[in-house]
Amino acid sequence: MKIENYNDFKKFLDTLTYKPKLLLHACCAPCSSHCLFLLEKYFDITIFYSNDNIYPEEEFDKRLDEIEKFTNKLPFKVNVISNGYNPMDYDNAILGLEELGEKSKRCYMCYKERLEKTAIKAKEEGYEYFSTTLSISPYKITRWINEIGRDLEEKYNIKYLYSDFKKESGYLHSIELSKEYGLYRQDYCGCKYSIKEMEEHKKNAS
Repeated sequence: MKIENYNDFKKFLDTLTYKPKLLLHACCAPCSSHCLFLLEKYFDITIFYSNDNIYPEEEFDKRLDEIEKFTNKLPFKVNVISNGYNPMDYDNAILGLEELGEKSKRCYMCYKERLEKTAIKAKEEGYEYFSTTLSISPYKITRWINEIGRDLEEKYNIKYLYSDFKKESGYLHSIELSKEYGLYRQDYCGCKYSIKEMEEHKKNAS
């Protein structure tokens, strides 16, 4: 079934007769929250924490620890794996694009770097699908995320699960779940450039 939009995605879920193995890239616990509650009855989910963009390393570790604490509290089983902290991979992916700002090609390449690692891991470990929680954020460009995912599906011969998790108030639900589970919600995307942009935004707003 070819999935072109969120309605197609929901129809596809209802066609599943068993739980395929899904490797779900996640950037943090809040973004994963709604996605897990939506997908858990359809997939056998493993979260893949692959976020070389996050700065500094202490923040990387904090977000990973928060995901592990959150998933341990859930009423269903979700495994969590990480490929470690490799910031040079991110730096190489966005080389020459550092100052372009939010929702620019810098972000596109950041999505791609993380999704490609997810696709490769999914293929190597025998998962049937890979996807990402990134589309739950209103600050991310969902069209780019799905475009990259489909390209990687073809490149690595591993199924990509279409995502637009902000639909049906998914982002608002993630905020509610964050409050319910007491999750740490960071105030910047993750990279050192987004810290600078966040600080400039606060300065201009004051």
